Amino acid sequence: MDMINIFTVFILAIFVGFEIITKVPPTLHTPLMSGSNAISGIAIVGAIIATKVGGELGSWLGLIAVIFATINVVGGFMVTDRMLKMFKRK
Repeated sequence: MDMINIFTVFILAIFVGFEIITKVPPTLHTPLMSGSNAISGIAIVGAIIATKVGGELGSWLGLIAVIFATINVVGGFMVTDRMLKMFKRK
């Protein structure tokens, strides 16, 4: 029963995240990327904790969550850096 709960939370997190991201207009996406890096950092901590809970399935789902959150943080920093370079004088 515990694994079903973990898997349900994982699927709901995917659905909610997708719905939130698709509702953001493209003009706001880059400035919001900076703020989402902090949220993704928190998600990484939660994913690391999830790797220790729920047995083998929880470990695998936690590992997947760590990988996706890390990709999100790195991509966010790259986009933010690119955006900030646009405002520097040449």
